[in-house]
Formats: sequence, C-alpha cells, structure tokens
Amino acid sequence: MTTVLIADDQPLQRFGSRMLLESQDDMTVVGEAANGSEAVRMAAELHPDVVLMDIRMPGLDGIEATRRITAAGDRTRILIVTTFDLDEYAYAGLRAGASGFLVKDAQPEELLAGIRAVATGDAVVAPSLTRRLLDAYVHHLPTRPGAENGEEEDPRLASLTDREREILTVIGQGWTNTEIATRLHLAESTVKTHVGRILAKTGSRDRIQAVILAYDTKLVQPS
Repeated sequence: MTTVLIADDQPLQRFGSRMLLESQDDMTVVGEAANGSEAVRMAAELHPDVVLMDIRMPGLDGIEATRRITAAGDRTRILIVTTFDLDEYAYAGLRAGASGFLVKDAQPEELLAGIRAVATGDAVVAPSLTRRLLDAYVHHLPTRPGAENGEEEDPRLASLTDREREILTVIGQGWTNTEIATRLHLAESTVKTHVGRILAKTGSRDRIQAVILAYDTKLVQPS
C-alpha cells in the first residue's frame, strides 16, 4: 500500500485528488496539508511514501517544503503537481529534491502512474528533460567551496570506481540504461547494477538527482 500526503491550498483540488487516489486498491491518503509548513510537519509525523506537492501555497511554498522534507533524510519522495507548466518551477523543484513533476491537467492515469513510479524509486521526469533544464539554468548552480581553487574533488565521487564514474557521466548526459548498455558494450542488467551502486554511494535519491550531481561535480558541462 502506497501512502500519500496531499499538499495543496485549494480544498477542491485536495478533495479531487483524494477521491482519485482512494479509488485505487494500492493507495491510501494519510493526510492533507493546506500549505508548505503543514506539509513539512505532517510529512515528519506521518512518513508518507509520496507527497503530492503544489508549488504556489501561502506562507511556505512547495519548493521550500520539498527542500525541507528531502533534507530530513526520510524515505518520503516528492511529486510536484502544479498548474504552472514553467521550466523554472520544474528546475527549482528538481534541485530541491523532487522525484517528479506533473501539471494538474495531466490525465488521472498519468498521476497514478507518477505516484507509483516515485514510490518505487523511479523518476517521473526523463533524464534528458532534466539535462535540458540544467543546461538552461546551470548559471544558478552554486559553486562548491574550493572548486575554483583546484582543491580535491567532490567527496561524493570518491568511492566510485572508474566504470561507475563513466556511467554517472553518461547518466548526466541523459543516456538511458539501454543506450548505456549498447554504447559501452554491457549487459543491461549490469548497467542497472552499476546505476544502483552509484545512487547508493553518492546518496542520490533517484536518477534525476544523479543527473544533477553530474552537473554539480562538473562531470557534465552544459551543452
């Protein structure tokens, strides 16, 4: 059973989402939050598998709420669902730690599939789209302390093998597992094993966060 917290300042939107989710045998709504502060508090109390997070809410917005929930280190994953189909919102949400991004006019089956995907550790935004967003907004990336002075590389890369570093680089370039397997002459099952180890070693929540890591650590440069 996938547990879901709905965070939206519109009561009708929360009601509609609850009705849809609770019509499914494998989902249950554990709470509703009307703003970002409530979402952060309820996520800490209820530990839902997924938070459906609106962006524009009074007080604490959905981006900062996402940042605080993911920073807490819990297993909860964030699926941003908003009326604003703007790249800057998607970019900010993904940078904050969200595992997916959908607009509210998505079909019900798309929303349900998105919830199931992020609950199992997958991402709802294609890595290629994540790369496009990062290419467009890379000037907003914070500079890691010491990076400009040629100091030691980011510690998140230290435990990676040469092969894992190679695969992280092409993940950052938007390659799928099938493309990695074909171009690097590996079995797809081997690629999946490498990807799993990369996520675990670097502390990346999902493939999207691995793409962001590749940019943060300069393994991938904007095109």
